[in-house]
Amino acid sequence: MQLVINALSKTYPNGVQAVKNVSLTLNNGMFGLLGPNGAGKSSLMRTIATLQEADEGTIFLDDLNVLTQKKQTRQLLGYLPQEFGVYPRISAEQMLDHIARLKGIGNASERKELVDALLDNVNLYKDKKKRLGTYSGGMKQRFGIAQALIGNPKLIIVDEPTAGLDPAERNRFYNLLSYIGENTIVILSTHIVEDVSTLCSHFAIINEGEVLYAGTPDDALLEMNGKVYSKSIPKNAVQQYKNQYHVISTQLKAGSLYIRVFSKEHPGDDFIPGEPTLEDVYFYHVGEKAAINIF
Repeated sequence: MQLVINALSKTYPNGVQAVKNVSLTLNNGMFGLLGPNGAGKSSLMRTIATLQEADEGTIFLDDLNVLTQKKQTRQLLGYLPQEFGVYPRISAEQMLDHIARLKGIGNASERKELVDALLDNVNLYKDKKKRLGTYSGGMKQRFGIAQALIGNPKLIIVDEPTAGLDPAERNRFYNLLSYIGENTIVILSTHIVEDVSTLCSHFAIINEGEVLYAGTPDDALLEMNGKVYSKSIPKNAVQQYKNQYHVISTQLKAGSLYIRVFSKEHPGDDFIPGEPTLEDVYFYHVGEKAAINIF
């Protein structure tokens, strides 16, 4: 499968242009959509998920017109929004059975086999009789993935899936998404750089509705190689350095303030060459507003 987004734009009635002329091509595998909060990620995801209209542009899933053939698209789509509600008094097993019925799986034994398999895949089988209201945040996220997988979708969209998860839950989620992404297009929308660097073979950086970069993490790091430098500076000298250098980020570590700068040549002034990271790429493209700024 291939998802092709071409010249997509969306402006809300209040005048906010949330998506600006976005063009992307996605193949099977994990695709990261990286950007700060309010960058337009959720607006783009909702448009792809047929939950809102676009003003301009096209989206095709192979030969399927996503914007006009919504019913057919939804049959191939699994969607886990950033915030989703659960019925607190119903069990995971009962809820998935209900969703499977809505998706057209009429045979009861077939539904039971599917539900059990999904709950096993997301490590919730032993908790399938528990009410959803008793689930932890990580368990609810895994339940969300299970419901998104019903119907063997060809396109899965997950919006900020690891926000609020503890490290162990996040690691389980990483493994699950990686497994799913082997034979499916999975769009991972996040503001957490680690999510993209851990999971995604391709990614795009979006800010203020515009795609600022699209490619592979390896290519992005290669472009920054030999152009990132770091230095410990006095806390009261931050603005001075910002005036003089292209400061990517500032960060306080163990009481010392470190800055990272982008420069095509060695900037001198006791700067030390640094190994570029995907965070450097991200901060370089989105600018200071999303950087780790202490002051």
